[in-house]
Order: sequence, then C-alpha cells, then structure tokens
Amino acid sequence: MPMDLTTYMAQLNDALVAENGPNLAYLLRPTSPHGKDLVKQFRNPTRAALSPYEGTMQSPWDDIAIQYVLTCTHIAKKRYGEAFKEHSQLVSFFFRFFTENRGWTLPALFSILRDLRDLAFDADHHAKYHGQRSECMEEAARIIAKAFGNCMTDRTSPPDQSRKWGVYYVVGLVLKCYFRVKRISLAKNVLRALDANSDIPPLELYPRSHQVTYRYYLGMLSFLNEEYAKSEQELTLAFYHCHIEAHSNQERILTYLIPLRILKGHLPSAELMDRFPVLRELFSSFTEAIRIGDVAGYDRALDKWERRLVDLNLWLTLEKARELCLRGLFRRVWVAAEKTTRIPISMFHSSLKISGINVPLDEAECLVANMIYKGFMRGYISHEREMVVLASVNAFPRLADRPAPFALI
Repeated sequence: MPMDLTTYMAQLNDALVAENGPNLAYLLRPTSPHGKDLVKQFRNPTRAALSPYEGTMQSPWDDIAIQYVLTCTHIAKKRYGEAFKEHSQLVSFFFRFFTENRGWTLPALFSILRDLRDLAFDADHHAKYHGQRSECMEEAARIIAKAFGNCMTDRTSPPDQSRKWGVYYVVGLVLKCYFRVKRISLAKNVLRALDANSDIPPLELYPRSHQVTYRYYLGMLSFLNEEYAKSEQELTLAFYHCHIEAHSNQERILTYLIPLRILKGHLPSAELMDRFPVLRELFSSFTEAIRIGDVAGYDRALDKWERRLVDLNLWLTLEKARELCLRGLFRRVWVAAEKTTRIPISMFHSSLKISGINVPLDEAECLVANMIYKGFMRGYISHEREMVVLASVNAFPRLADRPAPFALI
C-alpha cells in the first residue's frame, strides 16, 4: 500500500520515540520505496503547498519531512542541483536535532551526509555535462565539516552513547569531498582538529570500515606530501583491514601501495596481480623491466603510461623507481664479469649503450657513483684508473635490506 505524508510523519515519530537510528536512516533515504510514493502523492509540490503539514509533529521534524518530499521530487525529475539545495536544508534542520541528542542518531547522520555527497556529485556532473558551473561538492564539504564539529563537541553523553563515535566516518566523507574538488590542503584543518582532541576514543575501537577509509586518506595525504614511509604504513594497514569482498577499495589502495613497495624493492607477486587485472596492466611492464634490468624498456613504459600516471599522481614516484632498473642492469654487468671486485667504468658505460641509453662516459661514472651513494651497490670509484672497486661480500645488497630505503629518494 502506497505511503502518504501523514503516514510517513507517523513512522518518523515512531522511530524518534523508539530511538531507532537505523530505521530513521531508512526513512530519510531518498532512494527508499516510500520516497517514490510521496512523489506520486504531490506530483510537483512547493514549500508553500506543503505548509499545512508544519507543526504537525515536533520541530524540526515537520520541516525535515517537508524537505524530504521536495528532495525526492527533484531527484525524480532529475533536477539534481535543486535536489542538492533541498537536501542541504534537510541536513541543516537535522543538525538542530542531532546536537541535542546522543549517538543513537548516528546512523541517520551517516545516511543523510552520504546522500548529500552523492547528490553533490550528481549535481556537479550534470552541470558540467550541460556546460554550466556548479560547486555543490565544495558546499557539501563545508556542511559535512559542520557535522564533524557537532560530533566532536559532545561533552554530555555517556562514553558508549557519544556522538564522537561518528567522528571518523564523517572525517572520511569530508576528505572524499576535498579530494574530489582538489582542495586537499583543507584536510590539514580536519587532521589538526583530530590531533587536538585527546578525548576521542582510539581509532582501533571504531568500526573497521571507518578505520580503513581514514587510513586510506591519511596514506594518500602522506603520499602527496612525499612522506613515503608514513604513507606505506597507513596504506598497508588500510589494505589488510579492508573487507575481502571490497575489491574496488582494495584496488584503489594498491594503486598507491604497489609503487611504494616497488620503491622499497618489493615487487608484487603474480598471484596478487592476477587478482587485479587493471593494476597488472598498469604495473607489469615496470616490474618486468626492473627484474631484468631493462632501462630502455622501463623508459618506454613511462612514455606509454605517462598520461595515466600523471592523472594518478604516480608519474614522479615511478620515475624515481627507475633507479631500481639501473641497479638491475649494473648487477648484470657484475655477474657477466664473474662477480669480480674490480670492473672498468667502460663496462658499465657499454651496458648502458647496449640498453639503448646513450650517455657519455663521465655521465655513466656519475650514475655508478649515485648507485653507490644510495646503497644500491657497495664499493667506491677509482677515478684515476677509471675503475669501480666493489665490496667482496654483498656487493649488490638485496633491495629490501637497504636501511631507510625512502630516505635517499
């Protein structure tokens, strides 16, 4: 039986009286079946047409119910910009209720904020498609940031019923919005606020999905700031805590974790790559070139994937990993020289030429010196004799054994 607005408001009231957060979240979702029923009841409603329903239940829930009808109507007619504005007003009304209540309201908060972000995305996408300007996602970020503050400032609820249990979910949504609109610098304000509040429960006590999202964005922020050790740590934790069936999320994490592991000398296994064909296509040419010391092949892969890597902010990272390929080539020279401790610089120069890398002899010497300085090779250069003198033991240390491998990148 179709639901009318009077019945809908009665069900809202029942959820409020019972403090049933999940049911309240369901009732506020525009995609729920009753949303379509209300659209059919009013066809093309306005705020004025719905004014008779004001005052029929406790404030602000009469206004929230009216905003819900207006939002659903605009969505049904694919007016995403208007739907976003009406839903933003619904969220604003909800905040008035949320700040006076405990953590049982969090499922509803999560639901309406997630819908706000989705509507912002749809509105901006629709506007861009029609050659119009839209900044709904930036507005959504501002609104969600207010929710973050509302969660943080709960000083009265018992610890197990605190609104603070919503902090990391809301932070995840805020960071998603900042990344979407490329306003990543704004994330620092949110992270500073988190660090400044010592009374927030430890991250490990929050739902695992909240932890994974937060760690992913923390890892991404560190990656973009070239804090590679911290980035690898956070992304690794995010990957191992990610749900086994959340394949797209795992792929998103590995897109950045794999290059970081490559920089440390850990190449991805064939088994892992088989699970993620998109990543196998992107990274396999690089890992194969590193395995056989094919510098020219590595350069061809950089050229082939340049646009994609730039879009992902990965080009510079993989360009730095080229040194691993160079180390592989020089190690092959050492093996060809029967692992002797004295090898003429001319042999390394010749190996570069054979690989299609045409550089002068003195530049080849600089490349060898750089390999020694960064710990890829152990030894020294006798410039007068144009000779490389390698250590008799462990001349080419395992890449993974280098101390602080990110420090010299």
